[in-house]
Amino acid sequence: MFEERIDVECFSGHRANERPVAFTLRDRRFEVDQVVDRWYEGGLEPGRPELHYFKVRTTEGQLFLLRYNTLFDAWSTTLPDAPGSG
Repeated sequence: MFEERIDVECFSGHRANERPVAFTLRDRRFEVDQVVDRWYEGGLEPGRPELHYFKVRTTEGQLFLLRYNTLFDAWSTTLPDAPGSG
C-alpha cells in the first residue's frame, strides 16, 4: 500500500477542511456521498502532526480512506501497491 496525494474539495463550517465533499484522484473527480467514519491521530506530542482520517463512500458506492495532514495542509489516499499484486 502507498499514499497518493489528492486534491480535495471540503465543506468548511466551524473550521477549515471540516469534511470532504469531493476529491480528484488521477484526473478523475469523485463526489462524496457519505462520511462513513472519521478519526484523528497525533497532534498531542511535539513533532507529531495532527492527522485527520475520513472513510468515505462515493456517489458510485466506492469506499476510500482519505487523510488530511494539518502540518502540510495536504490530502492523500491509500492505494494498492500495483494492479494485480498480492
